Amino acid sequence: MPIEIPTDLTPELVPLSWLLGTWRGTGRLGAGEADSEHFTQEVTFTSNGLPYLQYSATSWLSDPDGAILRPLAVEVGFWALDRKLNDADGGPGLVPADIVPALTSADEVEKLRNKDGGFDITATISHPGGISELYYGTIDGPKIQLATDAVLRGAGSKDYAAATRIFGLVNGDLFWRWDVAAQGNALEAHASAILKKSQS
Repeated sequence: MPIEIPTDLTPELVPLSWLLGTWRGTGRLGAGEADSEHFTQEVTFTSNGLPYLQYSATSWLSDPDGAILRPLAVEVGFWALDRKLNDADGGPGLVPADIVPALTSADEVEKLRNKDGGFDITATISHPGGISELYYGTIDGPKIQLATDAVLRGAGSKDYAAATRIFGLVNGDLFWRWDVAAQGNALEAHASAILKKSQS
């Protein structure tokens, strides 16, 4: 499946552009053992003209055939290239940005490549229950690797210490795996899924 890049996309989002759209599919909790539970998921990446992608994921417990049983989880966030912000970027809060993007050409974006030929990225992801994750990682073509730099937990939230996530585009499908350190345990398999891009 060819990757279509929107003509109005700010240049620095081009490395992330293959994520754009809505993805739906199924996965397994844990390491996918025979007795692990199934889930169905919908993930959406959108752009609003600013230099980040908006991310949302909704998951439901399901039976082995994909029939939804009940709601499971929701998370939202923002993904972007990791670079120093300047006056052309908005914020903090509602401080407006300059009317031009900070990076205006592919050549400027190319200067951000890391020593391995990919790009450094950051993602912030928030969950109900007072938990937010700050990830740093890399994107190299259709492959993403992320690891938490920090996890913010509210006073009443459950124990959650760290996580890693990997994403890959394989034959047009989005494969992902999420490992988590929580409840006093070291990093271990938390969930994985295969999602297909929605044509609607």
